[in-house]
Amino acid sequence: MTVSEPSSNQSARDRAYEWVRDQIISGTLPAGRFLDEAWISESVGTSRTPVREAFHRLNSERFIDLLPRRGAQVRSVTTRELEEVYASRRLIEGHAARALCTVGAGAPVKLPALATAMEDAGREQDWFTVAKLDREFHRAIVDAHGNSVLVELYDALRSRQQRVAVRALQIRPQRVPEIDAQHRAIVAALADNDTELVTTLLNEHLRPIPEILAALD
Repeated sequence: MTVSEPSSNQSARDRAYEWVRDQIISGTLPAGRFLDEAWISESVGTSRTPVREAFHRLNSERFIDLLPRRGAQVRSVTTRELEEVYASRRLIEGHAARALCTVGAGAPVKLPALATAMEDAGREQDWFTVAKLDREFHRAIVDAHGNSVLVELYDALRSRQQRVAVRALQIRPQRVPEIDAQHRAIVAALADNDTELVTTLLNEHLRPIPEILAALD
């Protein structure tokens, strides 16, 4: 798993937040686990106060629950969360893709390389990296549309989008070849400026899988 490297100008709170977030996304900190402030402080190299501040942000983003007298506990990915993340993505990505086709913009130049990198990571079963690259692939479509408000809305989904993706891959790793094929088809449809086809492909690609939903119940 490749996690985020801290930058020199990050605050201690941000470092703690990103470290815990990435450990939860990857599954290293599984659902149900209670988080020890002292252990996280030592792991991140900071005091407990930034860790507590990070916990409040993680709680607001529904990564953890703060339980009175018990501490911070990692939340499970629920069926409702998965369905809502996918529904939000269909709205934003579908709009961006249709707009690109309408103006004849073609496929963003980054997409083929990102698709190849995802395929390589998938063969290694590095789900954290696959999810990160998947987000970059789809964000490139939204970014190419050029609507800054939609980009901001899409970026707000980032952490939950990656966690949902990792959890889905852990449940159904055999879907990886199908996902890879869908990405290639989306690139081709954008290259052809085929509005109807790219809409169909994205809707299929971002459709919750019943077997995955059942595993989350």
